[in-house]
Amino acid sequence: MLEHFFQCPYCWEEISMLLDPSTTQTYVEDCEVCCNPIKIQANFEAGQLISFQAENLEQ
Repeated sequence: MLEHFFQCPYCWEEISMLLDPSTTQTYVEDCEVCCNPIKIQANFEAGQLISFQAENLEQ
């Protein structure tokens, strides 16, 4: 597992998530600070993170 730090698109706090480098991932997870849903997209190539996006889901 790879720990990745980024800013929440709602509250701008720095948070971290554990990502599995064996596969590309797209899922929704709540911010650990403000509890708003964040769409996470993480792309890996040869076990290395090549792109990461954290987007808000306008409610």
